[in-house]
Amino acid sequence: METTLRGARVVVVGGSSGMGLAVAKLSHQRGAKVTIASRNREKLDQAAIQIGAGTRIEILDTTSEEGVAACFERLGPIDHLVIPGSSVRTGALGELPLSDALFTMRSKFWGPYLCAKHAQINPSGSITLFSGILSRRPGHNDTVLASVNAAVEAMGRALAKDLAPVRVNVISPGMTGGTGAYLAMPEAAREAMFDAIAEKLPVGRVGAAEDVAEAALMLMTNGFITGVVLDVDGGGLLA
Repeated sequence: METTLRGARVVVVGGSSGMGLAVAKLSHQRGAKVTIASRNREKLDQAAIQIGAGTRIEILDTTSEEGVAACFERLGPIDHLVIPGSSVRTGALGELPLSDALFTMRSKFWGPYLCAKHAQINPSGSITLFSGILSRRPGHNDTVLASVNAAVEAMGRALAKDLAPVRVNVISPGMTGGTGAYLAMPEAAREAMFDAIAEKLPVGRVGAAEDVAEAALMLMTNGFITGVVLDVDGGGLLA
């Protein structure tokens, strides 16, 4: 049976592109009143048209506590908060400036922390955070991002207790196409990378943003799931 969010107020931070946009679109299709938030007004406007009529936008810089608090004060009580959006700077341990490592932590950990702190979630509602497969399967030069992803997962478990009965879960995506993470790569190199990874995965393909969106809606609508890290990785932890 198709899940429904009819009338639910869903806020997607980072909802103007990639996985966030896919979550916002699917939420709207299932009847939710959707708000998307990010720093870029132009991208928000374009995304709102794709999502559908009634989509609300909010300009939000998650590195500013004052801005986060003001945003959620304007929004008032909501039912579901989804936070897939973040910016990261990574590199080799010996070469990555501390400022870049701190930027990544501020964006991917402290940003969601501030949103969880200030959002007014209805008791039957939920928060869905995003980590990544590197938390448990880091590659080379992944020290910072692997550590931040693991911190997000620990925060999700702690918030599930601190904010109960609000449910808090974490999605850990594997390699996913259709996002901004690999746009800087030449297209041919990007597709070759996807093909090489797909050959190793049990499902035989890399993920799509829509795969992650379906998982997010399941976590939003299943009232008996909280404190979990859901791997949406095509079997990436096994490969």
